[in-house]
Amino acid sequence: AGVAAPTAGSVAPRGALDVHVGEARDFTRIELHWAGGARTTTSRNGQVLSLKFDRDANPDIARLKYSPPKWLKTAEARHAGGRLELVFTLADGADAKVGSADGATYVNLFEKPAEEAQAPAADPTAPGAAPVEVAEAPQIEPEPERPNPVPPGGVVHMTAAMSNGQVQLTFPWANPNGAAVFRRGAAVWVVFDAAAIIDVSRAPRGLKQFSTVQAVKGEDYSAVRIASPVGTPVFASNLGGTWTISLGSGPQGQASPIRIGRDDVGGPAALKAEIAGSTRAVRVQDPVVGDTLSVVTALGPSKGVQMRREYVQMAVLPSAQGLGMESYVNDLHVEREGDLVHIGRPTGLALSPVFAQVRQIEASLGAPQPASMPGLIDDVNWPRTGETGFLGRYSQLLNAATEEGAVAKDAPIAARMALARFLVGSQLSFEAIGLLNDIARTNPEVLDNPEFRGLRGISRVMARRYKEAQADFASPALSDDPSIALWRSYAAAQLAQWPEARSHFLDGSEAFGLFSPMWKQRFARADAQAALALGDIDGADRSIKLALSDKAEPLEELATRLIQAQVIEAKGQPQRALGVYQAIMKAPTESLTAPATLRATQIKLQLGQISPVDAANVFAGLRYRWRGDATELETIRALGQLYLSQGRYREALEAFKSAPPAQADKPESIQIQADLTNAFRALFLDGAADGLEPVQALALFYDFQDLTPLGADGDLMVRKLVRRLVDVDLLDQAANLLKYQVENRLDGVPRAQVATDLATIYLMDRKPEQALQAINNSRTTVLPNALNAERRLIEGRALMNLGRLDGAEEMIERDTTREGQDLRTEIAWKRKDWPTAGAMFEKSLGDRFKLPQALTSEEEGKLLRAGVSYSLAGDDAALARLYSRYQGFIAQAHNPDALQVALSGMSSGQLGVADFGRVTADNESFAGWVGKMKVKFREKPAPVGASTRQAATPAAGKTAEAAPPKGKAKG
Repeated sequence: AGVAAPTAGSVAPRGALDVHVGEARDFTRIELHWAGGARTTTSRNGQVLSLKFDRDANPDIARLKYSPPKWLKTAEARHAGGRLELVFTLADGADAKVGSADGATYVNLFEKPAEEAQAPAADPTAPGAAPVEVAEAPQIEPEPERPNPVPPGGVVHMTAAMSNGQVQLTFPWANPNGAAVFRRGAAVWVVFDAAAIIDVSRAPRGLKQFSTVQAVKGEDYSAVRIASPVGTPVFASNLGGTWTISLGSGPQGQASPIRIGRDDVGGPAALKAEIAGSTRAVRVQDPVVGDTLSVVTALGPSKGVQMRREYVQMAVLPSAQGLGMESYVNDLHVEREGDLVHIGRPTGLALSPVFAQVRQIEASLGAPQPASMPGLIDDVNWPRTGETGFLGRYSQLLNAATEEGAVAKDAPIAARMALARFLVGSQLSFEAIGLLNDIARTNPEVLDNPEFRGLRGISRVMARRYKEAQADFASPALSDDPSIALWRSYAAAQLAQWPEARSHFLDGSEAFGLFSPMWKQRFARADAQAALALGDIDGADRSIKLALSDKAEPLEELATRLIQAQVIEAKGQPQRALGVYQAIMKAPTESLTAPATLRATQIKLQLGQISPVDAANVFAGLRYRWRGDATELETIRALGQLYLSQGRYREALEAFKSAPPAQADKPESIQIQADLTNAFRALFLDGAADGLEPVQALALFYDFQDLTPLGADGDLMVRKLVRRLVDVDLLDQAANLLKYQVENRLDGVPRAQVATDLATIYLMDRKPEQALQAINNSRTTVLPNALNAERRLIEGRALMNLGRLDGAEEMIERDTTREGQDLRTEIAWKRKDWPTAGAMFEKSLGDRFKLPQALTSEEEGKLLRAGVSYSLAGDDAALARLYSRYQGFIAQAHNPDALQVALSGMSSGQLGVADFGRVTADNESFAGWVGKMKVKFREKPAPVGASTRQAATPAAGKTAEAAPPKGKAKG
């Protein structure tokens, strides 16, 4: 009975199952690719084939329904109980085969064999029947007699061993025999041409190179199926009757390539393979996939196919020894004729490739092969281009890689890895990085492949992406590889990680001799730099000699001589080093002449052979002449330090800041940033800028204020600069600096303290409103008593200057300090309470008349106001007392005329209207208070506490304050 399809809302969205259809002359193939896999149950009723899956999906089968391929009438998708059923109705006279391969379920549709499709054949003995000719079976050439390889007892005991991170499986036979070793997906097959029982009980467990080993025996072969992750290198070697299969990266060489091409002898289209020492063609049942593989075994030494080759009706599997093939048709036959193997079908192979196979075969012939260790570069074979030149070779490899990657996400990676080797060998590092990153995206399991990690790390080193390279080299798959240790050393040296560079270089000494002369020079040169940086001059000298022991290109040797000159200089022989530098300056490349010029100029400056001005000119020109590497940064640093030593502070800071941001992560750039910070601190914290005019110092500070450090040091810088500005009456500029501190950098008690200074400056600049605002915006509930008292005095003085005398007097009502008394006196003066004001001014002077020193501006102002107050109060006796005590100070006063007039009194007749207006002005008193405030600024300590904001943000609006605790006044 049929099952009703569910509503559209219950159908799974597309994407979980992809349907691929391919047609050939003799069959149709339908592939079902599940994302995440699915279990399949197959049933057939006549020409109706049903595939039931354990999960649901909504595949696109429109083509199968409305434009079915050959051998198919129609297709239908049914959904029931959260599961999918695909129903295929086959055409009359068609047959089907269902299987799975490479993670996909496939359905092959083809014509039924003639004996099945036709009616029962007529009896040839019946009357009138035509005679039937029976073809004579071809004679099969007997196998040459070879010693029996099966050991006594018929059992081959496999053994396993570990060597340098590589697993080696050994199969000891009694005599030499043929073998085939190939990979099919996540399995490595080892097939022998003799039937024996293979004991795999000693196979180790828990290794990353493989998980399980399964023995298989046939009538004329014995085999082992090894479950091994895709990308794990496989090597095969033999010694006499013993075959050794190695899994993982190691020093073994690659197998000789088996050449496969079109068989042009005649007859139906076929392929032929040249396999030296081939022994047998066998058919092996795959117990996991359920199909049959065609295998050709061969004697050693090893020869194989480096990458999978896809044809319409079959595929040749990648092998380390012999030949392995999977078939998409039932009648594929493989025949061996000496060292030639013929592959075909009775009706011929369809040799037009699925994905432009001709180009892929051309590229695979002689494709760059893996090196014996993941850190090695085959400088001879990898960049080889052949007769087609670079573009032709690149196009071949690129086409093969593109076709391989377009098959499926779990497609093999051999062609793409071959292209990556070609790019690395050709020093096209950025192209190699892009290709390898794409492989990792589509095949994540490749991240556990040592060769992949090594190639990508090497490419990143070539591209100067040293930190990214270190991430690849840190992969566990490369942990014990000596060839990678040398790359780790080189990358660490470029990042100024000197101890790590030396340690890794020693770890890689075993593989040092396997590299090309160019890379041996570079590795040893980097170790010499590391030794030099760590003060090991003898070790640096040894590494230089090691680098020069092999003949390399002239430019590489000059680069090594450049480091050798630094070693000579470190030995205390600058004149000899100078000669080497001057010789290198004649090289034809700026990458060598630029650093040589830099160091030669430094030595000349040190020896007094060149003036600082001339050296600065050389450095200034050199930093524009050569850019983009450590030499540019070293030149900038040398120029900045030279400017600092000459007192050219602005030029020094500008030079330091000109370091390119693109190189900010380099060690030399980090040193420049440290020099820049230290120079700015020396200028504005340690007093180096004290020799500049205050306006010049302020301009320099503003131009580089982004260098102001966070925390107490930055605040102290600003405070010191403010003191200098106040001393020269640049009050607006000083106020702006402090205002920025209050609004953007400080919180809590430090903010209140700096706001108090800001209010004081506003008062000094006759801006009482801003002074009150600064106090009000920085209120907080808990402040030290001394700071509270100071803020009240400032607030009281601001109120007084605004004419709010009652508020000012109330603000300092409980203040018994001298400053509070002075403010009360000024308030009385503002009130024109002349008797009180006169008495208070005289009291504030105390016994000052007993001291012979001249009066200060503040004392002179008080005396002047006391005299005027007594005059206006009509207290001639008090005025006479003042005159008698202070008449000796009049001649030394800042304003003797005004003081003479004030102490003479109005009754003397000497005080006219104009004189009275002049002496009652506030100038003298105000000038005295300002002078006292300047002294206070010079002597006042830095703000208390460490409450500093980490980011400069606009000041928030004023918020309501809680009432101060009992016993504490609110500032």
